[in-house]
Amino acid sequence: FEKTVVGKKQNSNLQNKKLTVVRTTQQAKTVRFLHVAFDTTGESFLAGDHHGHIYVFDISRNRFRLVQRTGQACTALAFCLRRTSEFLVALADYTVKCFDKDTKQLVSWMRGHEGAVSSISVHSSGRFAITTSSDTAQLWDLDTFQRKRKLNIRQSVGIQRVFFLPLSNTILSCFSDDSIFAWESDTLDCKYQLPVPDSGPRVPYKAFAITRDGRSLAAGGRSNLIHLWCLGSQQLIRVIQMPTLVRTVRQMEFVPDSFDGGANQTLGVLSQDGVMRFINIHTCKLLFHVGSHDNAITAAAVSPSGRHIVAIMDNGSINIYSVQSLTQELNKPPPSQVKVISGGKADEDFSNIKVKVRSDIHRAAKSSDRRTNVKILRPPFGSGAEEKENDLPAGLNKKRLVALLKGFGEYPAKYRMFVWRSLLCLPENHAAYSSLTDKGLHTAYLSLSDKYPIKSQKLQRGLQRLLSALAHWSAIFGEVEYLPLIAFPFVKLFQNNPMLCFEVVATVLVNCCQHWFEYFPNPPLNVLSMAENVLAHHDNELLQHLVDCGVTSQLYVWPLLETLFSEVLTRDEWLRLFDNVFSNSPSFLLMACVSYVICCRGPLLLCSQKQDFEYFFHHRNNLDVGAMIKETYRLLSNTPPEIHPRTLHSDFTPLTKGQYPVFNHYPEFIVEYQSKERERIRLQEMEYLRESGSVFRLAAMKRELKVKELQLLDATRRRFLQHEHDLRASQIQRLEQEISRKVSTMDLREQETAAAVQDLEIRQMEIEVQRKHLEQVGSSFLFVSFRIMLPCFLFLSSNSSRLNCVFVLLV
Repeated sequence: FEKTVVGKKQNSNLQNKKLTVVRTTQQAKTVRFLHVAFDTTGESFLAGDHHGHIYVFDISRNRFRLVQRTGQACTALAFCLRRTSEFLVALADYTVKCFDKDTKQLVSWMRGHEGAVSSISVHSSGRFAITTSSDTAQLWDLDTFQRKRKLNIRQSVGIQRVFFLPLSNTILSCFSDDSIFAWESDTLDCKYQLPVPDSGPRVPYKAFAITRDGRSLAAGGRSNLIHLWCLGSQQLIRVIQMPTLVRTVRQMEFVPDSFDGGANQTLGVLSQDGVMRFINIHTCKLLFHVGSHDNAITAAAVSPSGRHIVAIMDNGSINIYSVQSLTQELNKPPPSQVKVISGGKADEDFSNIKVKVRSDIHRAAKSSDRRTNVKILRPPFGSGAEEKENDLPAGLNKKRLVALLKGFGEYPAKYRMFVWRSLLCLPENHAAYSSLTDKGLHTAYLSLSDKYPIKSQKLQRGLQRLLSALAHWSAIFGEVEYLPLIAFPFVKLFQNNPMLCFEVVATVLVNCCQHWFEYFPNPPLNVLSMAENVLAHHDNELLQHLVDCGVTSQLYVWPLLETLFSEVLTRDEWLRLFDNVFSNSPSFLLMACVSYVICCRGPLLLCSQKQDFEYFFHHRNNLDVGAMIKETYRLLSNTPPEIHPRTLHSDFTPLTKGQYPVFNHYPEFIVEYQSKERERIRLQEMEYLRESGSVFRLAAMKRELKVKELQLLDATRRRFLQHEHDLRASQIQRLEQEISRKVSTMDLREQETAAAVQDLEIRQMEIEVQRKHLEQVGSSFLFVSFRIMLPCFLFLSSNSSRLNCVFVLLV
């Protein structure tokens, strides 16, 4: 069961009072709110917390209720859809879901992003939405929840924000290279591009705000300058310079007015100090502000009606402000001053458009806090460490810090970076650091990823850049093999501020590691012998056991020093240790190694094999860091100077201002020799690569000739096969023709034979007819002849000889 606690208020009229909403659990732990979004009326807003709970707050009715449990943190919200009961929420698993706040049912589930969705823009009609991540933007139809378009870009150019312009079908896309394009939402044709200012100071755009009429665009980023664009003419019409306290603009929101016709004049600017300042973009006067250094704002939203401002505070709570009550406080502070900057190149580049905002915001903040009775919760330790590292007041007292450290065991996580900077007195030599980084990557670390592969490319580049800067600063740091192990924890901690990371590591090398390189390239035997003497003084039994097992200080002290305890401690334990290291003398780190060994004496006495000791000092063990730190303080106070002759109570020597000091505490001839050897090896490798390249080119040419030869042979073979195929085809064609001719001849012969048979049959019939006719004629002839010859026969009958002759004649 979880509950939400609403801060106390004077009366039920929330329009002129400030309200604080804190989300807690039964264990009294604060659950941070992450994002808020107003509906179209401006009287209700959604709020999502770190546990994935979505609440809807009704300001006019002073009510709230839980509408959804997503199970994971949200990254963006939208509550202005055409169906007023529905809302969009982007989750940490890169998906976007649509829920109904009344039925608490899932309406749709939209997938397609490969990164966290940072913003959701809904069209004024409520029908379309644009979801934006760092690598892509996608256009969705909220009626069908289908993706219509997808904007992909090169990896080298990231997307800052993509959103609809109010009262139009225009989409504005803003990229990390400060280019801004306008697109037609229906056809996605490019309408225009805002020109990137080629003169004057560059403002890396990170935050954008658009007026309600969609005619003016405010853009800001890592600077105290704000560019005001006219989208009608695509011209930069004004450059507003915020107070010097503003170094980075994190968010901007226009405050609507009922009588400005959508041409909003009040702009809220949230800067890195957690204060949101509201200015008039025409007069450039500071009207009012919300938030303070102690109660910083991380994100804010302005209602469409312009009546309320909802701010997410650094401690995870929500503050609701009434714009009417805030503007009433405007009459009490003295009037603000506006100064037009003139003269010089700035006046030539931005003539009559650059103005400066001046006002005493601290006095306004005090008066505002006195008029509102709000329960302000102090932010818990551990939130927003990097955001607050530059924003705390100066003038810290080391004794008070050490007393605080001994009382709580560590510095507050929120202020740790600032405390470290104050303790180490970092000079912030921007020019000197730039001169080192401008030299590029050092030859010793060109192939760093082969020896020390890191999964995160950002950390890999940061470590490579830091090591190269150190190597350009002093030649020894290009030869030290364990330098990446020393630098990596700081690179991971200061990954967003490389200059501070360089100066912290340089301060550690100058102070804690100042005697490490006297025996280079061997381990620092002088430092290790001091640690062994301290161990012998405080725990001789343990030292004797280590000696009996053949374990030297190079095995049980040096692994802790060369990694700065990063292998044996967790992140929180490591931070606690270095809170004490930076608050004491540089020898505290060496004493910490000895105290680590003493606190682990139980497991160490049970070990007898050398490989067991090696494993023990390269992996995490069951150790109470608090007890180890107390033991370190005991060693510092009880170690005689003759055992540890190094100064025990001197402070860290800070780096010089302007230029970094010369670091030459090492045998230069060895470093020079190794540098020359590495250069010789590099040249030999280049020569080898050149020769290998020549051999590869010859081999490639040989392969190419061989391939051409094979291609020619293949072409010849193909031509031969084609020729044979053509010959066979012609032979087959001739055979087919011959067969066709013979078949036709046989058909003709059969026809002739049939005709001859028919002729024979006809001839036979004719002969038969003739035969019959002749038979008839013959019989008639014989009869006639007989009748003629009969008398003669009778006449001659009397003479037999004559009769025979006549008979023969008749026959």
